[in-house]
Amino acid sequence: MTPDRFFSLMLLLASRDAVTTQELASALGVSLRTITRDLNWLRDAGLPVTAQRGRLGGVTMLPGSGLDLTRLTPGERDHLSLTGLDEKQREELDASVESQRALSKIAATQSRHVHELLPLTDVVHVDSRPWRQAPVSGTTPASLIGAVRRGRRLRIAYDSTRESCPRDLVVDPYGLFAKAGIWYLVADCARLPRMYRLERITTWKEVDQPRRIRESQTLATVAAALVDQWEHNHAIEVSATIDQTQIERAQRIFGLRLVRDEHDEHDGSATGHKVTIRFLHLEDVRALLPFGSAVTVHGPTEARAHLRALATNLAHHYAPSPTS
Repeated sequence: MTPDRFFSLMLLLASRDAVTTQELASALGVSLRTITRDLNWLRDAGLPVTAQRGRLGGVTMLPGSGLDLTRLTPGERDHLSLTGLDEKQREELDASVESQRALSKIAATQSRHVHELLPLTDVVHVDSRPWRQAPVSGTTPASLIGAVRRGRRLRIAYDSTRESCPRDLVVDPYGLFAKAGIWYLVADCARLPRMYRLERITTWKEVDQPRRIRESQTLATVAAALVDQWEHNHAIEVSATIDQTQIERAQRIFGLRLVRDEHDEHDGSATGHKVTIRFLHLEDVRALLPFGSAVTVHGPTEARAHLRALATNLAHHYAPSPTS
Protein backbone atom coordinates (compact mmCIF):
# COMPACT_ATOMS: atom_id res chain seq x y z
CA MET A 1 0.00 0.00 0.00
CA THR A 2 1.37 3.41 -0.91
CA PRO A 3 1.61 6.12 1.81
CA ASP A 4 -0.80 8.29 -0.20
CA ARG A 5 -3.44 5.55 -0.31
CA PHE A 6 -2.88 4.73 3.36
CA PHE A 7 -3.67 8.28 4.47
CA SER A 8 -6.61 8.57 2.08
CA LEU A 9 -8.02 5.26 3.33
CA MET A 10 -7.59 6.29 6.97
CA LEU A 11 -9.33 9.60 6.31
CA LEU A 12 -12.28 7.80 4.71
CA LEU A 13 -12.61 5.30 7.55
CA ALA A 14 -12.29 8.01 10.21
CA SER A 15 -14.87 10.30 8.60
CA ARG A 16 -17.68 7.72 8.26
CA ASP A 17 -19.40 5.29 10.62
CA ALA A 18 -19.30 2.52 8.01
CA VAL A 19 -18.32 2.36 4.37
CA THR A 20 -18.55 -0.47 1.85
CA THR A 21 -15.53 -1.89 0.06
CA GLN A 22 -17.08 -0.77 -3.22
CA GLU A 23 -17.32 2.81 -1.95
CA LEU A 24 -13.70 2.66 -0.80
CA ALA A 25 -12.55 1.30 -4.16
CA SER A 26 -14.44 4.01 -6.06
CA ALA A 27 -13.16 6.80 -3.82
CA LEU A 28 -9.52 5.69 -4.15
CA GLY A 29 -9.71 4.65 -7.81
CA VAL A 30 -8.55 1.08 -7.24
CA SER A 31 -10.04 -2.40 -7.62
CA LEU A 32 -12.01 -4.33 -5.00
CA ARG A 33 -9.13 -6.78 -4.84
CA THR A 34 -6.71 -3.97 -3.98
CA ILE A 35 -9.03 -2.60 -1.27
CA THR A 36 -9.37 -6.05 0.27
CA ARG A 37 -5.58 -6.40 0.30
CA ASP A 38 -5.21 -2.92 1.87
CA LEU A 39 -7.74 -3.72 4.62
CA ASN A 40 -5.92 -6.97 5.39
CA TRP A 41 -2.70 -4.97 5.57
CA LEU A 42 -4.26 -2.62 8.15
CA ARG A 43 -5.44 -5.58 10.25
CA ASP A 44 -2.00 -7.21 10.08
CA ALA A 45 -0.49 -3.90 11.22
CA GLY A 46 -2.64 -4.09 14.37
CA LEU A 47 -5.23 -1.46 13.47
CA PRO A 48 -8.76 -2.35 14.67
CA VAL A 49 -10.51 -2.50 11.29
CA THR A 50 -13.68 -4.62 11.20
CA ALA A 51 -16.14 -5.52 8.45
CA GLN A 52 -19.82 -6.28 9.01
CA ARG A 53 -21.96 -8.01 6.39
CA GLY A 54 -25.52 -7.04 5.57
CA ARG A 55 -27.47 -4.02 4.36
CA LEU A 56 -26.41 -1.83 7.29
CA GLY A 57 -22.90 -3.22 7.49
CA GLY A 58 -19.61 -2.02 6.10
CA VAL A 59 -15.98 -1.43 7.04
CA THR A 60 -15.43 0.36 10.34
CA MET A 61 -12.42 1.66 12.25
CA LEU A 62 -13.04 0.93 15.95
CA PRO A 63 -12.24 3.58 18.61
CA GLY A 64 -8.70 3.52 19.97
CA SER A 65 -7.06 2.97 16.63
CA GLY A 66 -4.14 5.20 17.62
CA LEU A 67 -4.77 7.45 14.60
CA ASP A 68 -7.13 10.14 15.85
CA LEU A 69 -7.70 12.06 12.63
CA THR A 70 -10.50 14.06 14.25
CA ARG A 71 -7.76 16.22 15.81
CA LEU A 72 -6.82 17.54 12.39
CA THR A 73 -8.10 20.91 11.28
CA PRO A 74 -9.96 21.11 7.93
CA GLY A 75 -6.88 22.71 6.39
CA GLU A 76 -4.60 19.95 7.69
CA ARG A 77 -6.94 17.26 6.33
CA ASP A 78 -7.03 19.06 2.99
CA HIS A 79 -3.25 19.21 2.73
CA LEU A 80 -2.73 15.64 3.94
CA SER A 81 -5.15 14.29 1.35
CA LEU A 82 -3.18 16.00 -1.44
CA THR A 83 -1.55 12.89 -2.84
CA GLY A 84 1.38 12.22 -5.15
CA LEU A 85 3.67 15.06 -4.04
CA ASP A 86 7.12 14.83 -2.54
CA GLU A 87 8.29 17.27 0.14
CA LYS A 88 9.91 19.62 -2.40
CA GLN A 89 6.66 19.90 -4.35
CA ARG A 90 4.70 20.52 -1.13
CA GLU A 91 7.10 23.39 -0.40
CA GLU A 92 6.54 24.78 -3.91
CA LEU A 93 2.79 24.76 -3.23
CA ASP A 94 3.35 26.38 0.19
CA ALA A 95 1.67 23.30 1.67
CA SER A 96 4.59 21.85 3.62
CA VAL A 97 3.82 23.44 7.02
CA GLU A 98 0.21 22.21 7.13
CA SER A 99 1.27 18.73 6.01
CA GLN A 100 4.02 18.47 8.61
CA ARG A 101 1.69 19.66 11.37
CA ALA A 102 -0.90 17.04 10.39
CA LEU A 103 1.70 14.27 10.30
CA SER A 104 3.01 15.34 13.70
CA LYS A 105 -0.46 15.06 15.22
CA ILE A 106 -0.86 11.57 13.77
CA ALA A 107 2.61 10.47 14.90
CA ALA A 108 1.90 11.69 18.44
CA THR A 109 -1.02 9.25 18.76
CA GLN A 110 0.60 6.13 17.32
CA SER A 111 0.22 2.94 19.33
CA ARG A 112 3.19 1.48 21.22
CA HIS A 113 4.02 -1.34 18.84
CA VAL A 114 4.40 1.18 16.00
CA HIS A 115 7.19 2.93 17.93
CA GLU A 116 9.24 -0.24 17.67
CA LEU A 117 9.72 0.59 13.99
CA LEU A 118 11.73 3.44 12.53
CA PRO A 119 9.45 6.18 11.12
CA LEU A 120 8.82 5.88 7.37
CA THR A 121 10.00 9.48 6.96
CA ASP A 122 13.42 8.36 8.30
CA VAL A 123 13.85 5.47 5.89
CA VAL A 124 11.98 6.60 2.75
CA HIS A 125 12.73 9.77 0.78
CA VAL A 126 11.02 10.65 -2.50
CA ASP A 127 12.27 13.21 -5.00
CA SER A 128 10.23 13.16 -8.22
CA ARG A 129 12.22 15.93 -9.90
CA PRO A 130 14.25 14.94 -12.98
CA TRP A 131 18.02 14.79 -12.78
CA ARG A 132 20.00 18.01 -13.31
CA GLN A 133 16.92 20.18 -13.27
CA ALA A 134 17.69 23.83 -13.89
CA PRO A 135 16.43 26.40 -11.38
CA VAL A 136 12.83 27.29 -12.17
CA SER A 137 11.96 30.86 -13.07
CA GLY A 138 8.61 32.44 -13.90
CA THR A 139 5.41 31.83 -11.97
CA THR A 140 5.58 29.62 -8.87
CA PRO A 141 2.88 27.14 -7.79
CA ALA A 142 2.48 28.84 -4.41
CA SER A 143 1.79 32.25 -5.99
CA LEU A 144 -0.85 30.85 -8.35
CA ILE A 145 -2.67 28.31 -6.17
CA GLY A 146 -4.82 30.93 -4.40
CA ALA A 147 -6.14 32.37 -7.65
CA VAL A 148 -6.86 28.88 -8.99
CA ARG A 149 -8.77 27.89 -5.84
CA ARG A 150 -10.95 30.98 -6.09
CA GLY A 151 -12.26 29.58 -9.38
CA ARG A 152 -11.70 32.71 -11.45
CA ARG A 153 -10.61 33.20 -15.03
CA LEU A 154 -6.98 34.16 -15.55
CA ARG A 155 -5.24 36.39 -18.05
CA ILE A 156 -1.72 35.10 -18.63
CA ALA A 157 1.27 36.14 -20.72
CA TYR A 158 2.74 32.88 -22.02
CA ASP A 159 6.24 32.73 -23.47
CA SER A 160 5.94 29.86 -25.96
CA THR A 161 9.07 28.48 -27.61
CA ARG A 162 7.29 28.75 -30.97
CA GLU A 163 6.47 32.46 -30.66
CA SER A 164 8.78 35.45 -30.89
CA CYS A 165 7.07 37.20 -27.95
CA PRO A 166 4.75 36.17 -25.09
CA ARG A 167 1.10 35.61 -26.04
CA ASP A 168 -1.71 37.25 -24.08
CA LEU A 169 -4.33 34.58 -23.26
CA VAL A 170 -7.51 34.35 -21.19
CA VAL A 171 -7.86 30.85 -19.75
CA ASP A 172 -10.30 28.92 -17.58
CA PRO A 173 -8.17 26.96 -15.08
CA TYR A 174 -8.87 23.44 -13.82
CA GLY A 175 -5.83 23.47 -11.54
CA LEU A 176 -2.11 22.80 -11.19
CA PHE A 177 -0.50 19.59 -12.41
CA ALA A 178 2.98 18.25 -11.60
CA LYS A 179 4.52 15.90 -14.15
CA ALA A 180 8.13 14.66 -14.06
CA GLY A 181 9.12 17.49 -11.71
CA ILE A 182 7.57 20.21 -13.89
CA TRP A 183 4.52 22.26 -12.86
CA TYR A 184 1.77 23.03 -15.36
CA LEU A 185 -1.41 25.10 -15.32
CA VAL A 186 -4.16 22.96 -16.85
CA ALA A 187 -6.81 25.20 -18.39
CA ASP A 188 -9.25 25.64 -21.25
CA CYS A 189 -8.41 28.32 -23.77
CA ALA A 190 -11.30 29.08 -26.12
CA ARG A 191 -12.92 25.87 -24.82
CA LEU A 192 -9.90 23.75 -25.79
CA PRO A 193 -7.75 22.01 -23.13
CA ARG A 194 -4.13 23.10 -22.76
CA MET A 195 -1.17 22.64 -20.42
CA TYR A 196 0.96 25.73 -19.71
CA ARG A 197 4.36 25.36 -18.05
CA LEU A 198 4.45 27.70 -15.06
CA GLU A 199 8.04 28.71 -15.78
CA ARG A 200 6.83 30.18 -19.10
CA ILE A 201 3.98 32.21 -17.60
CA THR A 202 5.69 35.58 -17.33
CA THR A 203 2.74 37.50 -15.83
CA TRP A 204 -0.81 36.71 -14.78
CA LYS A 205 -3.81 38.32 -13.14
CA GLU A 206 -7.31 37.30 -12.13
CA VAL A 207 -10.23 38.29 -14.34
CA ASP A 208 -13.40 39.38 -12.58
CA GLN A 209 -15.34 36.44 -14.01
CA PRO A 210 -15.88 32.88 -12.79
CA ARG A 211 -14.07 30.18 -14.71
CA ARG A 212 -16.06 28.47 -17.47
CA ILE A 213 -14.85 24.88 -17.56
CA ARG A 214 -16.52 22.16 -19.58
CA GLU A 215 -19.28 20.14 -17.95
CA SER A 216 -18.30 16.80 -16.36
CA GLN A 217 -14.58 17.59 -16.77
CA THR A 218 -12.16 17.72 -13.83
CA LEU A 219 -8.47 18.46 -13.40
CA ALA A 220 -7.73 14.73 -13.30
CA THR A 221 -9.67 13.86 -16.48
CA VAL A 222 -8.34 16.79 -18.51
CA ALA A 223 -4.72 16.21 -17.40
CA ALA A 224 -4.99 12.50 -18.23
CA ALA A 225 -6.36 13.27 -21.70
CA LEU A 226 -3.60 15.81 -22.39
CA VAL A 227 -0.87 13.40 -21.26
CA ASP A 228 -2.34 10.67 -23.46
CA GLN A 229 -2.44 13.10 -26.38
CA TRP A 230 1.18 14.07 -25.82
CA GLU A 231 2.32 10.45 -25.64
CA HIS A 232 0.32 9.07 -28.57
CA ASN A 233 -0.79 11.85 -30.92
CA HIS A 234 1.65 13.20 -33.47
CA ALA A 235 1.83 15.17 -36.68
CA ILE A 236 5.05 13.77 -38.11
CA GLU A 237 6.80 10.38 -38.01
CA VAL A 238 10.54 10.36 -38.48
CA SER A 239 12.26 7.16 -39.58
CA ALA A 240 15.86 6.96 -38.44
CA THR A 241 18.77 4.75 -37.50
CA ILE A 242 20.31 5.27 -34.06
CA ASP A 243 23.77 4.01 -33.13
CA GLN A 244 23.65 1.17 -30.63
CA THR A 245 25.65 3.29 -28.16
CA GLN A 246 22.86 5.90 -28.10
CA ILE A 247 19.68 3.82 -28.31
CA GLU A 248 19.12 3.66 -24.54
CA ARG A 249 19.62 7.41 -24.21
CA ALA A 250 17.14 8.02 -27.03
CA GLN A 251 14.57 5.75 -25.39
CA ARG A 252 14.90 7.66 -22.11
CA ILE A 253 14.42 11.01 -23.86
CA PHE A 254 11.60 10.14 -26.27
CA GLY A 255 9.81 7.46 -24.24
CA LEU A 256 6.71 6.06 -25.95
CA ARG A 257 7.30 8.34 -28.94
CA LEU A 258 10.21 6.14 -30.03
CA VAL A 259 9.18 2.79 -31.54
CA ARG A 260 11.74 0.17 -32.47
CA ASP A 261 11.28 -1.41 -35.90
CA GLU A 262 9.79 -4.85 -35.30
CA HIS A 263 11.75 -6.14 -38.30
CA ASP A 264 15.02 -4.75 -36.93
CA GLU A 265 17.13 -7.90 -36.52
CA HIS A 266 19.85 -6.28 -34.45
CA ASP A 267 22.16 -8.94 -33.05
CA GLY A 268 24.93 -6.76 -31.66
CA SER A 269 27.04 -6.83 -34.82
CA ALA A 270 25.22 -4.04 -36.64
CA THR A 271 25.99 -0.43 -35.92
CA GLY A 272 22.49 0.91 -35.43
CA HIS A 273 18.83 0.34 -34.66
CA LYS A 274 15.99 1.26 -36.99
CA VAL A 275 13.34 3.33 -35.20
CA THR A 276 10.35 5.59 -35.75
CA ILE A 277 10.10 8.72 -33.63
CA ARG A 278 6.83 10.64 -33.45
CA PHE A 279 6.80 14.42 -33.06
CA LEU A 280 3.90 16.79 -32.50
CA HIS A 281 5.43 19.46 -34.77
CA LEU A 282 8.12 19.57 -37.43
CA GLU A 283 10.03 22.07 -35.31
CA ASP A 284 10.33 19.43 -32.57
CA VAL A 285 12.80 17.36 -34.64
CA ARG A 286 15.48 19.74 -33.34
CA ALA A 287 15.57 17.39 -30.32
CA LEU A 288 17.66 15.08 -32.54
CA LEU A 289 20.48 17.61 -32.94
CA PRO A 290 22.25 16.71 -29.65
CA PHE A 291 22.72 13.17 -31.00
CA GLY A 292 24.85 14.51 -33.84
CA SER A 293 25.93 11.84 -36.33
CA ALA A 294 24.75 9.09 -33.98
CA VAL A 295 21.31 9.52 -35.56
CA THR A 296 20.67 9.26 -39.28
CA VAL A 297 17.24 10.50 -40.36
CA HIS A 298 15.92 8.76 -43.49
CA GLY A 299 12.60 10.57 -43.86
CA PRO A 300 10.37 12.36 -44.37
CA THR A 301 12.07 14.84 -46.66
CA GLU A 302 10.90 17.90 -44.71
CA ALA A 303 12.44 16.51 -41.51
CA ARG A 304 15.82 16.02 -43.19
CA ALA A 305 15.62 19.50 -44.73
CA HIS A 306 14.74 21.10 -41.39
CA LEU A 307 17.60 19.35 -39.59
CA ARG A 308 19.99 20.37 -42.37
CA ALA A 309 18.89 24.01 -42.05
CA LEU A 310 19.26 23.91 -38.25
CA ALA A 311 22.72 22.32 -38.48
CA THR A 312 23.82 24.82 -41.15
CA ASN A 313 22.72 27.75 -39.00
CA LEU A 314 24.50 26.24 -36.00
CA ALA A 315 27.72 25.72 -37.98
CA HIS A 316 27.54 29.28 -39.33
CA HIS A 317 26.99 30.60 -35.82
CA TYR A 318 30.20 28.95 -34.58
CA ALA A 319 32.28 29.50 -37.73
CA PRO A 320 35.62 31.21 -37.00
CA SER A 321 35.65 34.93 -37.59
CA PRO A 322 37.50 36.00 -40.76
CA THR A 323 40.93 37.34 -40.00
CA SER A 324 41.69 40.86 -41.02
